[in-house]
Amino acid sequence: MKIKIPAVLAFCLFTTSLFAQNAFTIKGAAIDTSAKVKLANTTICVLNAKDSTLRKFTYAGDNGTFAITGLPAGKFILLMSYKDYADYVESFTLDAAHTTLDFGSVIMRLKSRILQEVMIKGQVTAIKIKGDTTEFNAKAYVIQPNDKVEDLLKQLPGMEVDKDGKITANGQAVNKVLVDGEEFFGDDPTLVTKNIRADMVDKVQLYDKKSDQAAFTGIDDGVKTKTINIKLKEDKKNGTFGKVTGGVGTDDYYDGQGIYNRFKAREKYSAYLTIADDGKTGLNFGDANNIGATGGNIQLVDGGIMIMGGSSNDALDSFNGTYNGQGLPVSRNGGVHYDGKWNGDKETINANYKIGSIEVNGNTETITQQNLSTGVINNKATQTFDNYAFRQKLDAAYTVKLDTSANLKVTADGTQKNFTVDNNYQTATSDGNGNLINNQARKVTNNGDQQIFNASAFYTKKFKKPRRTFSWTVSEGYNNSETKGYLNSETDFYKAGVKDSTQTINQYKTSNTLSAVFNSNMTYTEPLSKTLSLVFSYGLGINNTTQDTKSFDQSSPGVYNVLDNTYSNDYKFNQLTNQVGAIINYKKNKVTLNFGTKAADVNFKQVDEYTGNIYRRDFVNWSPQASFQYRASQQAAFQLNYSGNTTQPTISQIQPVLVNTDPQNITVGNANLKPSFTNNIFLTYNSFKPVSGSNFFMFASFSSTSDQIVNNTFTDVLTAKTTTQYVNLTNKMPYDYNVSVNSSRKIAPLDMNVGLSLSTNGNIAYSYINNEINESQTYTYSASLNFNKGEPKKYNLNFRGGPSYTINEFSLETSNNNNAAGFRTGGFASYYLPAKFIIASDVNYTYTAATRTFTAQYKTIWNASLSKTFLKEDKLKLSLAANDLLDQNVNFSRGVSGSTITQTNTNGIKRYFMFSVSWDFTQFGTTPAKN
Repeated sequence: MKIKIPAVLAFCLFTTSLFAQNAFTIKGAAIDTSAKVKLANTTICVLNAKDSTLRKFTYAGDNGTFAITGLPAGKFILLMSYKDYADYVESFTLDAAHTTLDFGSVIMRLKSRILQEVMIKGQVTAIKIKGDTTEFNAKAYVIQPNDKVEDLLKQLPGMEVDKDGKITANGQAVNKVLVDGEEFFGDDPTLVTKNIRADMVDKVQLYDKKSDQAAFTGIDDGVKTKTINIKLKEDKKNGTFGKVTGGVGTDDYYDGQGIYNRFKAREKYSAYLTIADDGKTGLNFGDANNIGATGGNIQLVDGGIMIMGGSSNDALDSFNGTYNGQGLPVSRNGGVHYDGKWNGDKETINANYKIGSIEVNGNTETITQQNLSTGVINNKATQTFDNYAFRQKLDAAYTVKLDTSANLKVTADGTQKNFTVDNNYQTATSDGNGNLINNQARKVTNNGDQQIFNASAFYTKKFKKPRRTFSWTVSEGYNNSETKGYLNSETDFYKAGVKDSTQTINQYKTSNTLSAVFNSNMTYTEPLSKTLSLVFSYGLGINNTTQDTKSFDQSSPGVYNVLDNTYSNDYKFNQLTNQVGAIINYKKNKVTLNFGTKAADVNFKQVDEYTGNIYRRDFVNWSPQASFQYRASQQAAFQLNYSGNTTQPTISQIQPVLVNTDPQNITVGNANLKPSFTNNIFLTYNSFKPVSGSNFFMFASFSSTSDQIVNNTFTDVLTAKTTTQYVNLTNKMPYDYNVSVNSSRKIAPLDMNVGLSLSTNGNIAYSYINNEINESQTYTYSASLNFNKGEPKKYNLNFRGGPSYTINEFSLETSNNNNAAGFRTGGFASYYLPAKFIIASDVNYTYTAATRTFTAQYKTIWNASLSKTFLKEDKLKLSLAANDLLDQNVNFSRGVSGSTITQTNTNGIKRYFMFSVSWDFTQFGTTPAKN
């Protein structure tokens, strides 16, 4: 019996065949009699009848004929596929009586000519692996009315989206979300995931976005960004859509936002505005990827270089405008976006302007246990904070095709920031017996201004000889940061429970850091053979930075004009870097291999403008790399990467700028520090079986460091004052690892997607405590089961949860080892009632068991809503929502650093009720024909 059904052509093209010593053969020919065409290169697949796994495959010859030999006895399926033709499927059996089977002329039919009643509908393929990209078909998942991209992502295997919109894929953070391959408002993925409708999405693509350089040459340079690309349906690329939402709640909570999008064939216009105090900040202030955005902590050329000081050394607290769920925020943000193509798509531009402010206030309680060979020091601190930040940023990228072989990409961005800080600290320190050692009250007020500008040009040229290329990147970065503020601190010291002395600090502080950075990198690729290529690169980096920090005491109350030379400095930094690199790339069939190294010669000069002292340092950094990729099939891939990097000691480790922000913790320099070297290994494996709908992904990493720079800490048990000096670790090899395994599949009888995640991570770290080496070991093991099931306009269920166990051990003070079990679970459910009412609820539960040091911590965050939709396609929605019904939202964290265990609790947004109105507007037209 012959049956016509759709199948996945990709499943047949590159899957490895299993060979055995057998004598059975099949043959035939693929033809289209109506068009009188012999279908050369038709894909011929033989599948096992039992589980539809591939047995063998081949391609039809020029005359359409085919033959497959070496098959064993058994029951099989013949699958024949050709573009624009319906797939041909036929079951057959090979046995002793039928050693050769001739299918004769197999008639293939164009899909356009086949009557609908003859076609048998097949299942939608949920996942495909295309090269380095995992592609999810949106049609395979339940999309409810008014769902956004974020709701779709939560259903995808291995994908998690937290309450703030942060996305992780297989345990790795996703830092970029594109729309049809283009940037959309730059550095804030939530503007895509929370605002674009899920029913507009055709495919979701997950991949590691390579650098422009690697994408051009096709040779990996190790620079990758975990990226999601949202591919829109063709009929959704021409029209207007957006959303307007407004809500008012109890306890003065409010939320208002609007986004407008106008998409054309070659243009996109977008604008948004948000104002809220319920945690929906709508603007990401992260600029760390920009050259000049780190206040002087700049790495220009691959390979570790010496790090200059920056805003982190202004002796005062700073605020970068990021809200991470801690405290109570008020945000106001807006922006516009444009991207377009013209001149026959030879020229493109992508531009964004964003402006916003955020204020966050709250309080934090921190409990710290420091383990010493002589005993334990316990510290309890409370902090109240009131921070404000304003930012506006303009960025643009222009690309032009100069001719058929050369392109030029020019980018520029400018950022202005202002911030204010008001922090108050109360700290009490005691010994293991509870005896008070000191009390401290500290207040820091600070305000700052920062201007950032970056510009770059990337030129690429392909020569007539295939794979011979040249590229040149030139960039310039400018960063000017100014801060000023006041430090007031009073510390009381105790002996035998009686106050012994008091230390008081009252100073006005200023800091001005100016950085100018230039970078140039040229890369040339030369094909050595059909399978081998050589990549040669040369880079030049110039960094000129000045840092002027001053501290003033009072000459009279309120008059700060007495310079404190101990905590004041004026430095100039000059750095020249020359880097060369060579990489060999091998690519043949399913195997890709590359290996090589880069070496950077760095000349560093620091001038102390106060004393005239000059500090020089010359060094060479090595950055070897290697990668191996084996693509067993289009549905299975294995990749192994190695990289090594040299880490030079920073200026703050060699010659720190003295600060007295926290007089109980002092850092001194060590001019004898040597660089450390770290080996990194990464492994990934991904496979997908279209027939069963199962997906398997594994990620593993391991790194170890020689001559690691670690803390050598001296703590006075009588005063709890700590002095830290950095030293090289000898005769020890610290390491850390991370392993994550995710498996998922669709359970057809239940129409449910089920997944299982297993992970473990750990590290062995070392530090010196009062001249004794301390080994700390931390290991975490966790498991999570998840499933989702639903029907459009009926219901949706989603669950994820599982246990964990953490081990913390110290060699110096084993009695203070802290091991703890934990459990996390979360779920979401929505149900459609009559008259377009929808009831929904989500619950997240977190439990961390008690340890020898800390009490048990648990919280249940339960949210619920009742809504009703109106209008065609349910575009208007009224909602009544309850946030944190049990009123348990406390930001809790527990961590280990060296010999110190820290537990932190910070207040956050708690229970409130909100009534909101949301209107989704859409108007799509026919997609214009492409030129």
